[in-house]
Amino acid sequence: MARTKLEPIEYIWRDKKRILGIPMTFTKYMLSDDRLFIEKGLLNLNTEEVLLYRIRDIQLSMSLWQRIFGVGTVCIYSSDKSSPHVDIENVKDPRAVKELIHRSVETAKDKRRMRSMEVLGDEPFDNPHEEMDFDPDDLDNLDT
Repeated sequence: MARTKLEPIEYIWRDKKRILGIPMTFTKYMLSDDRLFIEKGLLNLNTEEVLLYRIRDIQLSMSLWQRIFGVGTVCIYSSDKSSPHVDIENVKDPRAVKELIHRSVETAKDKRRMRSMEVLGDEPFDNPHEEMDFDPDDLDNLDT
């Protein structure tokens, strides 16, 4: 039986969670052209993965201590079932990271031909101003 050779993932951006501005933790963040990866742990590894086209909102948070050490937290909100909220904590140059993720999300949505639309009215949605993305993959999950 022939083995399939897997190609390595090419990352656009990589960083580690920092303490006092120094990357000495075992939490790694990686961004590819279609996914965001968060890898935690030394002996037992736990990897979360968020598809970029599912990201709905990106926020930046910088406390006074984070600003002193030149780091910040980028908060990701997505329609992903297993990871609806992910924090990229204490990364260097967080404004540039937020912008890079934003551009990558827009590129991923364009590749999938996803369009954003505003939802008007309260029902059945909790937030009437929430943006909704049309995902063709969700059509397969509809109950008929």
